[in-house]
This record gives sequence, C-alpha cells and structure tokens, in this order.
Amino acid sequence: MSITLHDVDGEHSLTWEAGGLAADAAVVAAGHEPNGYFWEGLVRFAWPDLAERLDFDSEAGMFCAVGSPSDLARLRTAVESVITSPEAVRDIIARAETSGFEFDD
Repeated sequence: MSITLHDVDGEHSLTWEAGGLAADAAVVAAGHEPNGYFWEGLVRFAWPDLAERLDFDSEAGMFCAVGSPSDLARLRTAVESVITSPEAVRDIIARAETSGFEFDD
C-alpha cells in the first residue's frame, strides 16, 4: 500500500488505492466496503476540522483528497497508522456508529 502525494499543475492531492489494506478485514467485518468512499467517510468523521478544508474526489478503487500541501501532509500522517491497523479502524467505526454517522460506501 502506498499513500502518494501529487502535485499536478499546482493542484495538490493525496491518494491511495482502496483494497488490499491491512484494515480491510475489519472494515468488511463491520459491514462496510473498503473502497475509496468508505475511507473518505472515515477521514470526514475522524478528522472533521481537517476534512472541511479538503475537497474529495474518491472512487470505488481509490481514495483521493485535494488541498494544500500542509493539510495533505497532516492527513497523510494521521491516516498512515490507521489504514494499517484493524484495531484503529474498528475503534473509529464504532465511535462513528455510536454518534449516528453514516458511511457512504
């Protein structure tokens, strides 16, 4: 799995391929699809202040956030330890469901 920062014509984005992640089994066990839309929802729930400064262009097979280099670097640091940790993902999903948050996966 590779989280990649891009700079194309002055537009900055952060992407990773959905599927094949260490946390996928935890996502499926919770009744969700581990696709780009799920990860976008997880980011929106777990880091709302950061997410509101980003634009998203996720797809089924890819997560994509667009924003400033500093915001994207912060997001990369935050998600790197989560998408590789089934326990962290289970915790975030549980907190999201308790709060009434709905994932759009």
